[in-house]
Amino acid sequence: MRISEKLELVSSIGRELQSRYTFDEIDSFLVEFGITPPSDGNWGSKWVYSKEALRGCPEDTILRIASELGMPVGGAPASASLAPPKNWSGTKAFRLFISHLAVEKAKAKRLKDCLAPYGVAGFVAHEDIHPTLEWQSEIERALWAMDAFVAIHTPDFSKSIWCQQEVGFALGRGVKIISLRMGEDPTGFIGKHQAIARRNRPAEDIAKEISDILADDPRTSARLDEGKREISPHIEDNLPF
Repeated sequence: MRISEKLELVSSIGRELQSRYTFDEIDSFLVEFGITPPSDGNWGSKWVYSKEALRGCPEDTILRIASELGMPVGGAPASASLAPPKNWSGTKAFRLFISHLAVEKAKAKRLKDCLAPYGVAGFVAHEDIHPTLEWQSEIERALWAMDAFVAIHTPDFSKSIWCQQEVGFALGRGVKIISLRMGEDPTGFIGKHQAIARRNRPAEDIAKEISDILADDPRTSARLDEGKREISPHIEDNLPF
């Protein structure tokens, strides 16, 4: 979730709490989420009071509150905003959805690992979805929670219904989109977005270029800086790329 989206959601939650509850009831509601109500002050507005209480709260908590109140998030149904996918829970790392063909999951995993030193937590469906979790639901959670989107354009990427749906989702949300050309050029609406070429470079070089692109974009730079504070790289050198 982008910072602007989070601020808008906090404001909307404040309006919702204002319309539903008294000051005391707002306090009781917030305590259930582990939030300490603001200290004594001249709070003439329950909306302002609620926003102050939610200032600095983790994104996961904000999303859980929105879900409890039955509020949509960025057009998503409340159920989709309940929580990010498991591998993004409890971390402030930058959330990057990596769209790829199933047969290219090793490349996607390798890229994900090489992005970790830059504070970027990639989501690779074939790697990050626990076997007991519902597949499509977890992908939808990741698409709603992502900060940016990378498409690995290997041959036949454009023919994959799943990949094209993921691309459409990213376009609809208006997040930063980066295309990685690895044997196929981006097609359709995604063709106008920033693309980088493989040029036989290793995954480490591609990861650095992606990080540089995210750092240079005002939509993603602040979140990337936040993510760099939670760096815990783990790279499997035996994966092909």
